[in-house]
Amino acid sequence: MTPDSRPDGADDSAPASDTPEHPRRSIRSFVLRAGRMGSGQVKALETLGPLYVLPYQPGPLDFDRVFGRHAPTILEIGFGMGDATAQIAAARPQDDFIGIEVHTPGVGALLQRIQERGLTNLRLLQHDAVEVLRDMISPGSLAGIHVYFPDPWHKKKHNKRRLIQAPFVRELGSRLAPGGYLHCATDWQPYAEQMLEVLGAEPTLANTAAGYAPRPDWRPLTKFENRGIKLGHGVWDLLFAKK
Repeated sequence: MTPDSRPDGADDSAPASDTPEHPRRSIRSFVLRAGRMGSGQVKALETLGPLYVLPYQPGPLDFDRVFGRHAPTILEIGFGMGDATAQIAAARPQDDFIGIEVHTPGVGALLQRIQERGLTNLRLLQHDAVEVLRDMISPGSLAGIHVYFPDPWHKKKHNKRRLIQAPFVRELGSRLAPGGYLHCATDWQPYAEQMLEVLGAEPTLANTAAGYAPRPDWRPLTKFENRGIKLGHGVWDLLFAKK
């Protein structure tokens, strides 16, 4: 149930199918939509993919082996086109980052940024985040988790597809080390309200603010967010810590 990636927080308005899901299929919070692939992205996937894209495997990742060092590891779920992800990794060289994204153009774009910036502390996974979290991330192993601008699924009948739901938040909390943090951000107020309610009800997490949090320095403003702010749109950050 990875979020449907809206490039760096952009509103992806392509409609999801209204056809009822097959009763044996689990509900996914993303819809794979076709996206244009530039020649640079295609080349990055071919040449850099084998170096930086981790294969899905039904077994826990050894972070020290993946990065060749021992450092705090942060997981990002749904990095879109990856600009903010690359900026964060560049600004925090002391930390290691694993980004999950299901959309191929975004993976290709972030691979380009990895090469351009010479980033050694960033790896990618192109797979469903629920399965990655369940099968590849050991309990208590993460220093932080980022979930930025997941698809808000505006229509009420699609709200059940939203990523931030109680069962998934419980899984997120279980993967955090004591003192680790979960940082979410959204530009859709009804989703922000749901996030605050769901995160506040998770007994393993504590809110670091009295409600919504100020945007931490490590989360850069995206061009879409800047555009929205100029138009008077709100953005809500939520920062919770593992008890």
